[in-house]
Amino acid sequence: MILLNPGPVNVSERVRNALRQPDICHRESECSELLADIRHKLLKAFVPGEEDEYTAIVLTGSGTAAVEAALMSSIPMGKRAMVINNGVYGQRMSSMLMTHRLGTPDLKYDWGVVPDPETVDLALKQHPEVHTVAMVHHETTLGLINPVKDIAEIVDRHNRVFMVDSVSGLGGEALDIAGNKLYMVAGAAQKCIQGLPGAAFVLVRKGFMERVLKYPKRSWYLNLANYYEEQERGTIPFTPAVQVYYAFREALNELLEEGLDNRIQRFHGYATTIRTRFEEWGVKPVLAPALQGHTLTAFYLPEGCAYQRLHDELKQAGYVIYAGQGHLEEKIFRVANIGALTNQNIEGFLSAFQATLSGARA
Repeated sequence: MILLNPGPVNVSERVRNALRQPDICHRESECSELLADIRHKLLKAFVPGEEDEYTAIVLTGSGTAAVEAALMSSIPMGKRAMVINNGVYGQRMSSMLMTHRLGTPDLKYDWGVVPDPETVDLALKQHPEVHTVAMVHHETTLGLINPVKDIAEIVDRHNRVFMVDSVSGLGGEALDIAGNKLYMVAGAAQKCIQGLPGAAFVLVRKGFMERVLKYPKRSWYLNLANYYEEQERGTIPFTPAVQVYYAFREALNELLEEGLDNRIQRFHGYATTIRTRFEEWGVKPVLAPALQGHTLTAFYLPEGCAYQRLHDELKQAGYVIYAGQGHLEEKIFRVANIGALTNQNIEGFLSAFQATLSGARA
């Protein structure tokens, strides 16, 4: 089955075979070495040349676990966080803050609308209680790339902390973490990195991590200070998904061998092929090209073609696409192009889609 959903993704045989590594105890040196290698490779991949300025904290859980851990660990006593919200995953961060009553009113935009830096600037002037500003990098609701660099400059000018959810971005979309002075970036194994679900991480500026150690612990399992202190000693506070970590390391090996820029370009090539062919067939994208990333495209459903039929017929042919969300659930569908895919996979999907589309229009 070829997965064209935005994670989990198809993985290589190398990554899959890594699950067959010998069983180890997570309190033994073998696990410490595995964890240290993953942390090293994350920094090498995503903050090359600036590895001494950042630390990588690895935890067992989905990407949402990493996002919640980063967000809730970043707020000192008496301060709050503000979410720049223009999609489902921005709303998810807002909901996390609501659980602890630590948010301010969101800077909320309609889906597909790019946040305005001047509005962010004004909001930070009006809300001195805001310590952390949070935003999604690649908002997979519609496949929108948010302007991380522009917002980072505003947040830095106000001497606040910028936390970025790049669960669906890292490994497939360009992100200059060190250059933009991002304080915290959350990611996960099972999307553009081409690993398996169950391993997540947060990249944190070391200077800020020392401050986080003194902040209130609003969760025990999802508190980054607990992980950082243990991982700096070569251990881990809770039982990790050891075999998934083996696969994660192998996925990072593949990423480093391919090269981050090359992977981004590979995904870009797949996306371009899909978008060009769909345009020829009259299937329209939701977003303008300038707003789209390299890894997922939202399309309007063709007239007379219900999503369930489209999904089911494509799945029968061996391809899984993704539904829209919220108020667009009945109007759009999404096609991701990440994972261990080939040009042959993309062409096979396009042939199956064309056949399904022709049947729907007949």
